[in-house]
Amino acid sequence: MGILSLLCFSIFTAIPGVICGHRALCRIKNSGGTMLGQGLAIGGLVTGYLGIAVAIFVIPLMLAIAIPNFVKARATAQRISCINNLRQIDGAKKSWALQNQKQASDTPTASDLAPFLMGGHLPQCPAGGDYKINAVGDNATCSIPTHEVP
Repeated sequence: MGILSLLCFSIFTAIPGVICGHRALCRIKNSGGTMLGQGLAIGGLVTGYLGIAVAIFVIPLMLAIAIPNFVKARATAQRISCINNLRQIDGAKKSWALQNQKQASDTPTASDLAPFLMGGHLPQCPAGGDYKINAVGDNATCSIPTHEVP
């Protein structure tokens, strides 16, 4: 179990490896020389303790690397989703303008665009920003500065 803790299962096999190593070493010492395997018991103890040490240092290090990447990935996904929402709003504005013979300077309301949007209402920014519809000739905008249609 101690060797297994170094190879793949870390803390989940290191602790049982240490326990088994201590029990085996205790039984060998109490046997009065009739049982052999003291070196194997010590090897299990050492590798079990090494597995625990690796888990204590490596797992937090891996978390310190992974958590900021997850946060960045979430922010990127929210930005992309917001940009897609802005594009849907722009498409709805263009459809509204075509159907109602409006000019590029005309600005629709959210209720004007409802029939042209999936779900019948203005989408919401996944990061909590507010959308501004703007005129038909201008892109819709989000209150979060990085959420803009390229």
